[in-house]
Amino acid sequence: MTQHLIPHLDIALRHAPSRLITTPIPRLEISVGQASTDKAPCLYRSMICFILQGSKHVAINDDLLSYDPAHYLISALDLPLIGQILDAEDGLPYVAVSLVLDPAILADVASTMPQVRDTDPQGIGIAINPMTAQLRDTLLRLLSLLDTPGDIPTLAPLVERELLYRLLQGPQGRLLRQIAQPEGALSRIRRAVTWIRDNHNTHLRIEALCDVSGMSRASLHRHFLAITGLSPMQYHKQLRLQEARQLLLAGDHRASEVAFAVGYESASQFSREYLRQFGAPPARDVRQIRQAIGSPVMG
Repeated sequence: MTQHLIPHLDIALRHAPSRLITTPIPRLEISVGQASTDKAPCLYRSMICFILQGSKHVAINDDLLSYDPAHYLISALDLPLIGQILDAEDGLPYVAVSLVLDPAILADVASTMPQVRDTDPQGIGIAINPMTAQLRDTLLRLLSLLDTPGDIPTLAPLVERELLYRLLQGPQGRLLRQIAQPEGALSRIRRAVTWIRDNHNTHLRIEALCDVSGMSRASLHRHFLAITGLSPMQYHKQLRLQEARQLLLAGDHRASEVAFAVGYESASQFSREYLRQFGAPPARDVRQIRQAIGSPVMG
């Protein structure tokens, strides 16, 4: 499988020699890691991820998912997870390509296909499936547009639609169709998640989540826990802490300043919860990350 991805790797490494870049193709990103990492909290967006080299472990509650160049990952909504990146053999870097999902485009592509009656999703909104030759070929044509940027406005939307078409035909077509259905349980929870992300630095209001999702408290809690693996309160807390970590890494701010910026009323409570989440107090955690990447700012 890796041999088949050599052309993909060549393009990816020419356009993103290190770290994470947003490409000129809308919503397409390339990530390159130069070393294996320890397990660390991360936020997965609603996206498809294809690993070109290396592998990754993702833990959500007690479930451990692993994927590599022989598999692709679909995340149906923004999910706080525990991730670990692993180099390929011989110390070669981890390389991945991700495409953030646009529900409107998904719905448009799905509307051209035979109608399927789906029930509400069961289980966590993330899945890993075997890579196929058709997906690999379509992905290569999408990446190849980076070498001919003048073609991107016209051809990238067409190739993206083909990629989504192939995915909708695959084992997670049901999950993708749920993203495109505005009144399904998954889309309702996606709206609740968006509200939490937009208001993460304020007090969590369950009534607001019920209003934006159109669900009762009991239904919201049941579906939120089933799809994200977290309660709304736990999701809110993890989001705050990840935002705080990014603020600490991005600038010269004291932990107390960041605590109040993300909505904590007590700096000591923030420090306790940060320690539980990341395994070290804020200052030590940031210092260790900066030493590991050899730079004062994490890209």
